Amino acid sequence: MDDRGLLAALIGHEQFQDDYAGGGVLPEGPRHGPYWLRSITPDIYEPVSQEEAVQILREWVDPLWDVPTELEADLQREVFDRLVAGDGIYYLSELGDEAIHDWGRVHDSFHEFVLIDRSVGQITLIVAADD
Repeated sequence: MDDRGLLAALIGHEQFQDDYAGGGVLPEGPRHGPYWLRSITPDIYEPVSQEEAVQILREWVDPLWDVPTELEADLQREVFDRLVAGDGIYYLSELGDEAIHDWGRVHDSFHEFVLIDRSVGQITLIVAADD
């Protein structure tokens, strides 16, 4: 399956129906992050380099506070190390006002990456959000 097919499978998965605002996954839910689920297609994910992904995530994390050592270790293991291992990194681009759901502006910041690692047959969804 090509990368667009993998992205389509991810979008179609029940676990993708999460607004990332504390409610968790809502089967048959109409939202994903700040967006209406119907607005998200494989074609809106942009391929990005490892360096671009790290820069976006570092800019999201670092200005907020001095990152505690334990959290930095968790981020390194769970996020940054995975970026290195992936064959492809895709970034959910900003979709615009018409795609934002009824209370989607609760997110001050929302970044989403899909990592495809064919060597282990794994897709990883990384979401960095605050509300």
